[in-house]
Amino acid sequence: MSKYETMLLQTVDMRGTVSVQELSRILGVSDQTIRRVSRPLVDRGALQKVHGALVSTKSAADLPYLARMNLNREAKVTIAEEVVKIIQDGDSIAIDTGSTSGFVAQALRSRRELTVVTNSAYVASTLAMIPGNNVSMAGTQLRDHDGASFDRSAFDVIERMQVDYVLLSASLVDARKGFLVHEQCEVDIASAMLANAGRAIMAVDHSKFEPQVRKPALRQPTLKPGDYLVTDRAPPADFASLF
Repeated sequence: MSKYETMLLQTVDMRGTVSVQELSRILGVSDQTIRRVSRPLVDRGALQKVHGALVSTKSAADLPYLARMNLNREAKVTIAEEVVKIIQDGDSIAIDTGSTSGFVAQALRSRRELTVVTNSAYVASTLAMIPGNNVSMAGTQLRDHDGASFDRSAFDVIERMQVDYVLLSASLVDARKGFLVHEQCEVDIASAMLANAGRAIMAVDHSKFEPQVRKPALRQPTLKPGDYLVTDRAPPADFASLF
């Protein structure tokens, strides 16, 4: 596939349904280019075409990372649109491997001259080919289910970077314990990113404030005054002490 075919397919797969006009804005090309590039994708069944928009043919039965991105798509798109209002052209940012981070990476394609460090192969590939961006992939050994790296070289790269912002995520928000994840390596990489960042952006959709059957037990770093919590709905009142 061509570069634009890959970018277009990734964008539609993440958002589910995207208008031609919105795709034109995100990818920085004309409506005519979107129609031309999408035609072979529609012909081979990678996308569906409806009036004025393109629809993903992927479902939650796809690969684990894409399946997670399919959950609460609209909420994650809303969060991504809010995060991109914080990040300006020329800013530097560390980005974790959460599925919401994939949506934020797509939204950040509208920004220019970004310096990015990430341990997510998906985030790195999404932002690396934007002219003027400086993207560092942290790590060399990638996990097979999400393309994330947590090896020693990932920490070496992150520890050498000084950034304006760090974008973090969580699997669950607990009113007493704070932002929780399932794996210690996620906490370790978040702590390393946060240590060299000016401000944190915690991006979690409304479902993370709801009870879960499989409860994570490991705490992410706490937010400091001046950090951001970005979500798609106002959190319940009993979570106010966390922010």
